[in-house]
Parts: sequence; structure tokens; C-alpha cells
Amino acid sequence: MKIVVNTRVLLPDQLEGVGKFTHEILWHLVGQHPEHEFYFLFDRPYHPQFIYGPNVKPLVIYPPARHPFLFYLWFQGMVPRVLRQLKADVFLSMDNMTSLRTQVPRVTVIHDLAYLHFPEEKKYLDRRYYERFIPQFAAASRAILTVSEFTKADVVQQLGVAPQKIQVTPCGVSNFFKPTAYAQQIEIRQKYCAGEMYFVFVGALQPRKNLANVFKAFDFFKNLTRSEVKLVIVGRKAWKAQSILKAYRQMEHKADVVFTGRVSDAEVRQLYGSALGLVFPSIFEGFGLPIIEAQKCHCPVITSNTSSMPEVAGNSALLVNPLLPDEIGEALMQLYHYPDKREALIRLGQQNCQRYSWSHSAQLVYQKLEEAVQTPNISVKYG
Repeated sequence: MKIVVNTRVLLPDQLEGVGKFTHEILWHLVGQHPEHEFYFLFDRPYHPQFIYGPNVKPLVIYPPARHPFLFYLWFQGMVPRVLRQLKADVFLSMDNMTSLRTQVPRVTVIHDLAYLHFPEEKKYLDRRYYERFIPQFAAASRAILTVSEFTKADVVQQLGVAPQKIQVTPCGVSNFFKPTAYAQQIEIRQKYCAGEMYFVFVGALQPRKNLANVFKAFDFFKNLTRSEVKLVIVGRKAWKAQSILKAYRQMEHKADVVFTGRVSDAEVRQLYGSALGLVFPSIFEGFGLPIIEAQKCHCPVITSNTSSMPEVAGNSALLVNPLLPDEIGEALMQLYHYPDKREALIRLGQQNCQRYSWSHSAQLVYQKLEEAVQTPNISVKYG
């Protein structure tokens, strides 16, 4: 089988949620199925680390698709041509988008519908592109993959997709994530926090991650405890980060907040493993990968009681209303004051992250690829 894959999100040292999902699923898929040919479509020069085996053939298709006009040209102009030239059996697209101008069976991953729930976060042209085309992409795909039951239900409700067309393929957590040795914990605390304990947040700095309320919660916590505990913010500045920086400047205890920027995965692992806990009260997530990454590192988790996060965390985390800073602050207090609570959450987190396997999710993806090839073709009018 010739499996053509949209891999334009595979960028070295820049893998976040969608990129990590793409990397892990494809690494396992290629290894599990050496009998098939995989053609990876990049929109810029690729890194050899993403060529996972001898059965992978990389192709660079220009122009780089980083703008709605270029999305359109790449997916509706260049990709169909390549699919036709390769005589592809199936096209797997990992980033919510696909080609409408092809009869090749398509399997599309839809990670979330944040553009519908938070339209103000998107630039005007991006929003209009998503509003017009994502429903068409969903209709044109033989199968849709989502990373959570929450996103599946959202796609059914918002886009009118039949539930049986959607397969939930959750994120996993690799054995790369593991507890941090005590000596390394001391080193990490010394490096970032002058030796003091800290809470950690991991994610891109953008409004939906709810850092403004995290800062208020941390001020609440500091005023009640008068402790030397720090707050470490790990991640790049993303869109509309100005509002986050404004909230930071208004903090009473901003001197105890440490911004690391983007760091290596190895450093993230150690930051998880050396923290009092992960504070991740995001407003909306398709999955929420830091939850299980932290748990694999024996880091207790505070997360939101909204969208996919209760599903992902189960009973293994402190669930809070992300819009109530005092409630987040109370959860910080619990992790700080009650070691037994932390230990119980660590044990529950170890059990919880065992539910998630990249290998198993890759098997589910493959099943849908096979089914897509075997399903009779259904003509979808291009609009």
C-alpha cells in the first residue's frame, strides 16, 4: 500500500501538541508496517530525524503552507498532483486539513474545533479559512480521527459528522518521560529557582492556556503561605501573548515567576520531575498532553474540569474551574501543604498514564487507513 502523509508540522525542536502526535504516531506506524511504502509530504526542507525507516520516502512540496492562501495552494493544488503522480492508495493528513481535489481516500486527524469556540483567537483570514473548509474536509474524508471522546462529540455536534465515521485515537506518553533522580531535582531547582521548590506550567503562551488566572492563583497562594515557592512557565510566546505579559506585570509576586522559553524535551522532563506539581488549568484542550507527560514523571497534576481534561485525567488529578483563580490557588495549597495528597496523586497518575499508548493509537490509525482503502468511493462535490 502507498500511504501518503501530510507531515508539514514535523519541524525539529518545535514539536508541540499536533507535532508530537504526528511524530509519535508515524514513528510507530512506519515501524509496525515495513511492508508498506510511506511518502511524507513536507512543505520545507526536512530533518533526517523524521525519516523513520527505509520504507519512508520524503518529498518537499513548495510553497511553505503557513498562510490561508498558501494552505489553499498547497492542499488543493500541489497535493492532488502528487497523489496522482504517486498513484497513492490513501492520504493521511495529521493537522485538521486535507485535499478536496482528489479521489484518493482520505483519513484526516481533527485535533479540536477551537476556531469555533474561540474565534477571537484567530486572525481574520485564518478563521474564515477554517470556517469555510474544515466542514468540507470532514465531509470529504473517509474517516476522521480525533484525540479524545470530547473532540469526537464536538465534531459530531458542530460539523454534523456521523459518529461511526470517527475513530478516537488518543495521544500517548512514551518511556522517554520518567521520574527525575533526587540529585537532578536539586540541580534543576538550583538552575531555575535558586534552589527553591516550584510549580510548573508547560505549554505555548497564548490566551486559551489561561495563564492570566494562573498568575492570580499564584498570588493568592503566595499571600496565604508566605512561602518561597516559585512558578516556572515553560513554553514559547505564541499568538496574543501580550495579554499574558500584561497580566504578569500586574502580579504582586512576579519576582517569583520564572519564564524559561522553549527548552529541550530532556529539560522539560526534568522540570516535570522536580516540581511540586503541574498547574495546567487550560480553558480548552483537544487532549492536554502535559497531563500525562507530567504523571509519567511522577508529578501531580492540577487541571481543568472543562473540555477534554477530565476525560484525560480521570480521577488522577485535582480538577478546578479554570475561571476561578481562588479555586486554582486552593489546589496549589493542597499540593504544598499535604505531602500525602501529593503522593496519592502521583500513584493515581502512574495508573492513569498507563491507559495511553502511542503504539496502540498507531494500530487504530492503521485500521482506519485499511478501511478507507477498502470502502467504496463516495463522490463529494468540491465547493
